[in-house]
Amino acid sequence: MRHKYCAHDYECAACRYDRAMRRTARENRDLRQKGTPAAGNRRKIVYWKDRLREMPSWKRPCLHHMKGRIEFRSCTHEYQCGDCEFDQYFNDQYTVHAVVRPINVLDIKGITLPQGYYLHRGHCWARLEADSTVRVGLDDFALHLLGPLDRIEAPLMGKEIRQGRGDIALNRGDNDTRILSPISGVVTDINPRLRDDGSLANKDPYTEGWIMRLHANNLRHDLGDLLIGDQAGEFVDQEVERLYDVIEETTGPLAADGGFLADDIYGNLPQLGWERLTRLFLRS
Repeated sequence: MRHKYCAHDYECAACRYDRAMRRTARENRDLRQKGTPAAGNRRKIVYWKDRLREMPSWKRPCLHHMKGRIEFRSCTHEYQCGDCEFDQYFNDQYTVHAVVRPINVLDIKGITLPQGYYLHRGHCWARLEADSTVRVGLDDFALHLLGPLDRIEAPLMGKEIRQGRGDIALNRGDNDTRILSPISGVVTDINPRLRDDGSLANKDPYTEGWIMRLHANNLRHDLGDLLIGDQAGEFVDQEVERLYDVIEETTGPLAADGGFLADDIYGNLPQLGWERLTRLFLRS
């Protein structure tokens, strides 16, 4: 491949193109081992890590260098990052504390949704990082719906969570609820600031407002139940329209165009009911 722009911030696990190329490269390798190589240009496809391994060891660039995060450093672990102490150190010092701000963000009737983020129907997002690590947070729709939160509590590090289970607790005043985890796995990091001030998520839901990071144990299966791209955008649009209907049932007709949602639906319209809103939209 001579040139192709990356659309997933170099997080290859989120890229369908990379998965297709990896599958083709694996099939080519199996055919060569059987003595029946593929025909045409297809037989030239080799997985990019295998290509890099053909280089002298001192010339093999560390993946963090390839992503532009560090100066040149050679790879010392055959691109098996899970065995690399530097990779573990780097993720601890960089990935947890330096959150990449999304560039391409959709605006759906006042609700923001970054490209490349997976969305659970319970309004929790998942962003893929390196080596089956996933960052999780609450989406902008839910935060508009519930308003500024007093506290968001993730499970403790080392705890196992399950996709679709209410493992994350939210609190506002006398009201509590749980949100459904978008991914199954083991918690590796939490954002401790949200325990003291959940409203930080309202200010910056997709970066500084992340709730936890986890190591996914069945990522391919779990991603099949999530939405991304146009599907996620259409889902949020439908949720906004459904919320308009709920508001009209309670308060009377809205403007013809519906308008944009306020930052604090529950706070401005408490008659909608906390339990009703969380049941209808968080599926909790």
